[in-house]
Amino acid sequence: MNEREHLGSRLGFIMLSAGCAIGCGNIWKFPWMCGQYGGGGFVLVYILCLILLGMPVLIMEFAMGRASQASPVSMFKKLQKPKGKWGVWGYICLLGNVSLMAFYCVVTGWIIYYFWSFLTGQTEDLGFVPMITNPSINVIFLLITVASAFVILSFNLQKGLEKVTKLMMSVLFVLLIILAVHSQLLPGGRDGLVFYLMPDLSKINGSVVVGAMNQAFFTLSIGIGSMAIFGSYIGKERSIMGESINVIVLDTLVALLAGLIIFPACFAFGIEVDAGPSLLFNTMATVFNNMAAGRFWGTLFFLLMVFAAMSTVLGVCENILAMVRELTGLSRPKGCIICGVVIFLLGLTTALGFSVLHFEPFAEGSSWLDFWDFIVSTNILPLGSIAIALFCCYNFGWGWDRFLEEANAGVGLKIRPWMKPLFKFFVPPVVLFLYVYGLLHFAWK
Repeated sequence: MNEREHLGSRLGFIMLSAGCAIGCGNIWKFPWMCGQYGGGGFVLVYILCLILLGMPVLIMEFAMGRASQASPVSMFKKLQKPKGKWGVWGYICLLGNVSLMAFYCVVTGWIIYYFWSFLTGQTEDLGFVPMITNPSINVIFLLITVASAFVILSFNLQKGLEKVTKLMMSVLFVLLIILAVHSQLLPGGRDGLVFYLMPDLSKINGSVVVGAMNQAFFTLSIGIGSMAIFGSYIGKERSIMGESINVIVLDTLVALLAGLIIFPACFAFGIEVDAGPSLLFNTMATVFNNMAAGRFWGTLFFLLMVFAAMSTVLGVCENILAMVRELTGLSRPKGCIICGVVIFLLGLTTALGFSVLHFEPFAEGSSWLDFWDFIVSTNILPLGSIAIALFCCYNFGWGWDRFLEEANAGVGLKIRPWMKPLFKFFVPPVVLFLYVYGLLHFAWK
């Protein structure tokens, strides 16, 4: 049995957890969803979903990880009561993490490709569609992403993942602030701020609420145990609630700053904000190509994106590695080789899904990326969050009293008695309702 590794500092835990949460969900997915769902109204609902739904589930995930001192594939078994049947959720967590990396590593590869193109000045023919339909580009940069992640993870926890993530997160915040200030100075950018920060309540409907909930769960990586693994790497010196709030604040700050970069720039150059997944690539490339010193600003922006995306890749791949090592007893280096090969092979479906492995699983224009995202964002994240809430709050699982004792251990903010209805009676039924509504809406589209 491998000896349990631990992080070297509280800062390392916060940076790692925030790094896993901060990523493409904040700077790629959040802006394009915000653009498609009407701007400020979506932002308002998204923040409410983070507070009322995301925060309770994040606290429960951290508590389960710390109490079990195990990866998600084992933590349900270790915490459940005798003869419990919760172990299957550990394997669903593994499925969710692997499915997420099957498309997320490809998107990260796209970002690295755009960064390299701006760095080397090769942006004249840069375009989203030519990139995703080029098999060579997709396979090469998928390989770079997966190989880089597992080389870093092959070192022990403190010397590899913790050290690299601290550096990346520090640089990321500096770049975010520089780019956000720059966007505010663009002529015509004020209209982008109005669209982004002034809620139009008339645009809020059921689809907006479901989209905001899924985005809140996606950006925090909750429901698949991605955060539980970091809970298993810390001691009981600090209570869980305060640490969870720190992670959510950092995650939300990055998403909001990303909007402050993108929307003023779009309005300044008269570019549509509802372009969807290509918003970050086509739109921002066009902005930088038409901006003074655009190559410099474009290089900075996509370097920021590389750090954001890789922080999540590292966090989720560490989770996958921990689960595989727990199941097999493999050493960290051997586990890295096996996990890296499997994720690379699965990632080929997305990487080649717009060319030689063309696949339209739902409707004309859909792809492997949509298939994997449907498995993760639409299904496993909300269902996993419901399972975690039921497991922690009711006696047929781990139980409220044992969860509360674990979550409140240590100094810091505590879960108070008046919060119990939020965790026990609000989160499970609301997430279930929005999940069913989202499925029905998806089926009717």
